[in-house]
Amino acid sequence: MSLGENLQFLRKKENITQEQLAEQLNVSRQSVSKWESDSAYPEMDKLLQLCNLFHCSMDDLVQKEISQVYIEDKADYDNHFNEFSKYVSLAVGIILFGLSVMNLIYGINYFFPNEIIKEDLCSMFFLIFVVIGVAILVLMGIRHEDFKKKNPFIINFYKEEEIDKFNRKFSVMVTAAVSLFIIDAIIFMGAETAFPAIDENEYLESLIFCIFFLIIAAGVMLLVYAGIQKDKYDINKYNQMNDKKSEVYKKDSLTGSVCGCIMLIATILYLIGGFVFSKWAMPTIVVFAIGGVCCAIADIIINMKK
Repeated sequence: MSLGENLQFLRKKENITQEQLAEQLNVSRQSVSKWESDSAYPEMDKLLQLCNLFHCSMDDLVQKEISQVYIEDKADYDNHFNEFSKYVSLAVGIILFGLSVMNLIYGINYFFPNEIIKEDLCSMFFLIFVVIGVAILVLMGIRHEDFKKKNPFIINFYKEEEIDKFNRKFSVMVTAAVSLFIIDAIIFMGAETAFPAIDENEYLESLIFCIFFLIIAAGVMLLVYAGIQKDKYDINKYNQMNDKKSEVYKKDSLTGSVCGCIMLIATILYLIGGFVFSKWAMPTIVVFAIGGVCCAIADIIINMKK
């Protein structure tokens, strides 16, 4: 496929006219028409502008069949993000599920005399889930970075109909997640109303917390999956995040650094509370929730400043 055919394909894909493209490149419409008919060839600076505008390499634009590259890119990009969203949401769910399992073990423990499963051992069960979840997150993070290095720019191949269809699904997923959180709160408050002496019944209290974290895990997994899938359809954002000069890249890097520090401090506090002062093992779990809230606040502040 020639440069003219590639240019025509990309222009129509972006739903812009020859006049609009000419205006963006500061050339005449006749120049764009000649390029697309292969009766003239754009200068090097215009080629670079075209590559930046359509988020493609010069090699793809000049030498390859861009429509075929588009099909291959879409398949690879879709498969990667679908896998990434599934495993990241699964990893987060595993960590939260560990909290549910730990509370269940605490509850079962009170059926036995002398509490045969010590509190430190119960905390170790949770840490096993944390290690599994973190291992998956690290693995998927490495794969995602490798994918971005190999594919720094992606052609915006999603149609408006595809994006609108996903947005409807996204609203359903977010609504379902929020509904789970509300149901969880109702169950938690209802249990305290139905069982006023719940604080004195350690088995029942642990069971309630087990159900609480189980529902929380389902809701958070759904939100994480929906959020990553939404980012998948925002290819312009993906391209900007790979451009070190863009504001999106700078903002994302700053947010990642700040949140990384916050969660590192939360982990240190949990380890100190869980292992140095064993009786604080359960209460110090809340530092992760506080850390998550602080990360959200930091992201909002950084977005406002940018």
